[in-house]
Amino acid sequence: MKTVLACINRRKRAYARLPLFERLRDDDLPPRVRLSFMPEFAFFVMAFGDLNRYVLRKEPADDPHQAQVNAHTYEDDHHWSWFLEDIETLGWSGSTTATDALRALWRDDTCRCRMLMYDLCALVRAADGIERLAIVEAVEETGNVLFTLTTHIAQGMQGDVDRELRYMGLHHLALESGHLQHGEHAALGAIELSDDKRARCIELVDYVFDLFAAWTHEAQRHIERAMSREQPAPADAPLHAGGL
Repeated sequence: MKTVLACINRRKRAYARLPLFERLRDDDLPPRVRLSFMPEFAFFVMAFGDLNRYVLRKEPADDPHQAQVNAHTYEDDHHWSWFLEDIETLGWSGSTTATDALRALWRDDTCRCRMLMYDLCALVRAADGIERLAIVEAVEETGNVLFTLTTHIAQGMQGDVDRELRYMGLHHLALESGHLQHGEHAALGAIELSDDKRARCIELVDYVFDLFAAWTHEAQRHIERAMSREQPAPADAPLHAGGL
């Protein structure tokens, strides 16, 4: 499994260089602009609980690797509640209606978020225990990239919000990072794989990172639109489109 973990680390480094994350690192942008893609990420966040409860989890586990996957699912199946808290804390829930929120979840310009979850579900359904472990590790590392940056942004907003941002902030990141601090990678690296199984796990890891990369471009476009809304009109701009 060491080769699979090395592949995950290599893909993580490349993933962290994608344009979305460059935007999130840009402290010249207002924090709310940098986080403006988060409401459009709601479909994935809410469905992630279902992915853990109903797709990744298999009780009783039929092998030790599936048992490890199951343990992860119990840690990750409730994070959506923190996301809803953050949406309320940031004042985003009062600016829409139920029908408009539903339209936003299924708009064409949020399709990559939905397809990301659908494709992950299909991938997991066809995977055995060790393959699911590889998928889970890849997903966790994409999350580490994202939440490391959103935590930095959330910490800069502490004076502007009335409670901690638990999903986008340190609370979530600390739990995700805790997975890596409990010797999990060492234990995973010690797993022996056949050549065919190793190749299959690497194929799955590459596919997971490709799926998330496709989503990042969609998320970046949401930030770009928020940036355009933040820009003031030039002082000499005409009052009417046609001028005088």
